[in-house]
This record gives sequence, structure tokens and C-alpha cells, in this order.
Amino acid sequence: VSTSHLQLAAFALGTVGWILCTISMGTVEWRVWHVDNTTIISSGIAWVGIWKVCFISYLHISPGYKEQFCHKFNGYDFSIPHEIYAAQGLLLIAMFMGLLGLTATIFALRNVYMGITRKILITRFFLLGGFFYMFAGLCILIPVSWNFYSVVQNQSIAFPPSYYMPSSPAAQEAGAAIPIGIVAVILLLLSGTFSLSYRFPVTTNTVMK
Repeated sequence: VSTSHLQLAAFALGTVGWILCTISMGTVEWRVWHVDNTTIISSGIAWVGIWKVCFISYLHISPGYKEQFCHKFNGYDFSIPHEIYAAQGLLLIAMFMGLLGLTATIFALRNVYMGITRKILITRFFLLGGFFYMFAGLCILIPVSWNFYSVVQNQSIAFPPSYYMPSSPAAQEAGAAIPIGIVAVILLLLSGTFSLSYRFPVTTNTVMK
């Protein structure tokens, strides 16, 4: 038990990282667009996520009501940039890999704390959990970095007319989902490092005379 403190920390960090991954995936604020024309986008701000785009409107979309209008992305919207669709797939993979990492770590810790000294089984499951954590972290890092680069370059998106969105913003900035994703990457990579560093204790038999 005394040799698995780092792996217990890996489980805690991996759990938080996995939760942040799911939060980042479900958050619409990946890119924050500032637009000059407020005829439809009343607040002048729109949020571009990886699943949908949203903005506040109370004139044309919902007359007399200040309501958030959202339009979900469809698989046949070829005008949507590749980094958005890539983020959808990679974050789903990351969530699944993180869950597998947590499961493997729980199984290994269970054996350690119950005194089941099966060296190969414990070591392999810690290594397996570490691999899953690292892979999940990399799957999050790619879309986070790709979308952040698009924000820095102020890249435009040719939305279809049904989205009620301009093709380019006056300015844009990174939304809350990107820093949340960065923290998730750091925690999952740390979890993977801690899990992979596990070494089964070497026991020596001493003869008392």
C-alpha cells in the first residue's frame, strides 16, 4: 500500500480530468464571436461550440423575448470547419479512454488495498490505466490546440443561412471550454505519468537466527 500513493493520486487527478473533459465537451463557449451587426444577434456576441452555435436574440428569432437561439451542427454541413468535427470525435474517444483508465486504476488499487499480491495483474492494470490516461489527454490536446489556433487566426466560418450567423466576426476570443480542456489535458497526463511509474515492491526473505 505504501508504494501506491502516487497511483492513488493518479486516480484522483484522472477523475477530475475526466470530469473536466466532459464539461468541456458539453460547453458551447469554445469560440466567442463579437459581431458588429446586432439586427439578429442582439447582444453582439455569439458562441461557437463543437456541437452547436448559440446567441441571444429578441427581435427576429423570438420577437419580444430575450431568448437564446441555438442551432445544432449537422453532419452534412460541409461549411463547418474540420476542427469542429474532429473535436467531436476526439473528445468522445477521450471520454471513453478516460473511463477505461479509471476502471483499470480502480481494479489495481482494489487489489493493492485488499492485500492481493498478484504482481503481474496489479502492474499491468496500472500500466494499462496510465496508457488510457495519456491517450485521453492527447485526444483532448489536439482539438483544444486546433480550435485555439483558429481563434488566434480569427478564422471565419461560412455558416448556412439557417444559422443566422455572419460568415466572419469582427473579433473572436477563446471561450471557457478551451482553458477547461487545457486543465483536463494536464491532469490526465499527470495521471498517466503517475500510473506508469508504478513499481511493484521487491520483497526479500530474511532468516532469523
